[in-house]
Amino acid sequence: YCTSLLHYIFFYNSVTLPSAAKTLVWGPGLETNIVLPARFFYMQAVDSSGRNLTTSPGENTFEVKMVSPVEQFTRIWIQVLDRKDGSFLVRYRMYATYTDLHIHILLKNKHVAKSPFILKGPVYHEGCDCPQPSGPAWEADMHCPQSFPQIERDLALYASVDPDRNAQEIPQRFGQRQSLCHYTVQDNKVYVRTFGEHVGFRIFMDAILLSLTRKVQLPDIEFFVNLGDWPLEKRKPTEKIHPIFSWCGSNNTRDIVMPTYDLTESVLETMGRVSLDMMSVQANTGPPWQEKNSTAFWRGRDSRQERLELVKLSRAHPNMIDAAFTNFFFFKHDESLYGPLVKHVSFFDFFKYKYQINIDGTVAAYRLPYLLAGDSVVLKQDSGYYEHFYNELRPWEHYIPIRSDLGDLLEKIQWARDHDEEALKIALAGQQFARNYLMGNSIFCYYYKLFQEYAKLQVTEPKIREGMELVEQPSDDLFPCSCHRTRDEL
Repeated sequence: YCTSLLHYIFFYNSVTLPSAAKTLVWGPGLETNIVLPARFFYMQAVDSSGRNLTTSPGENTFEVKMVSPVEQFTRIWIQVLDRKDGSFLVRYRMYATYTDLHIHILLKNKHVAKSPFILKGPVYHEGCDCPQPSGPAWEADMHCPQSFPQIERDLALYASVDPDRNAQEIPQRFGQRQSLCHYTVQDNKVYVRTFGEHVGFRIFMDAILLSLTRKVQLPDIEFFVNLGDWPLEKRKPTEKIHPIFSWCGSNNTRDIVMPTYDLTESVLETMGRVSLDMMSVQANTGPPWQEKNSTAFWRGRDSRQERLELVKLSRAHPNMIDAAFTNFFFFKHDESLYGPLVKHVSFFDFFKYKYQINIDGTVAAYRLPYLLAGDSVVLKQDSGYYEHFYNELRPWEHYIPIRSDLGDLLEKIQWARDHDEEALKIALAGQQFARNYLMGNSIFCYYYKLFQEYAKLQVTEPKIREGMELVEQPSDDLFPCSCHRTRDEL
């Protein structure tokens, strides 16, 4: 009994304990005017001598409570996510608007850092239709960057944009064979007309436009969105090109790239309909690096020839690659060669492996943001397709590049095995990139900046065209919000 007690006391003292006074708390979720579907902030556990903890002090170390002094109950769902590296991500989704919000962060009943943090209200929730009338004020509140290099690159091809001409020419050119949405935003109301038969993905574009117009006054703007996978504008810049907004770009097309529908929805539906998002990944990165399996991992469907090659490689080198299909769709007749199909694996279980292979599907593989946010290292196929942030990623800094034909994949896996510390450094740099540039606030900034810069290029007035319908804001009868901005402001 004695020895086990001594052992316990020794163990308890050897685990560094965080200090309530020294622990750091920061982030957008502590600011009233950063309205997001799920607000968030960070905590870094620090011990009494001022050293940052680098391992988890335990997922229930900190308690977070939110109260509004004038309300009896607050309808706020809070999650404290342990990132296992000594830091925590706290996210919360508000289901009503509150006059003031007091955020209490406690460690063994002691207030942490400057807790309670007071957000002077009104503190608006996601469903509240109360746009900030000044775009520059909203951008300043959101701490949006001055510019996004990809937006500058995409729009540099257009000296001007003529909504009248585009309204005639784009449906004629693309409207029969492609699925398109023709949008006009006027007086911060969204109008749309669809072309083509597969227009279900319109819901993602409607949702981000409605969410943005609830938060900020958008400029009047008229534009076309491609709802399909492949970018459309294949003409050379020297020819007459049409501005088409797409979720994916490619080196031989001229489309204007937006964050993918997948990433966009994961921002809008964080703590809602989706379980995989840029925050949930951070709390589910699997075992620590030293305990991860040093095999390269991949799961997916058969949407590209190189994926077939990858599964073949995996069969020939099972000690290096674990790659298998969860679905056959494109190459059904090849099941005997590339099967058997395996069960779906939870995305979070990918991070039991040190090396994540990112390989194109029909276009760019939209899982890259989530792979980067984990703490495995990404082996990314060289590709002509890109998402809105790919051009800011650096090979050998944020990921390990592999040839598009996968010819050097085995060699690169071997390199990572032989250079474990360098591979870990790349993994952590990729993770930091995702944390800095791919969170919800950055995505809202990107869309706003894109619409703002595009609007400046318009040489004729955006109009509500024949056949367009109003996209209604969802009504929230249960928790209506009264917008406190004066009518003059709005």
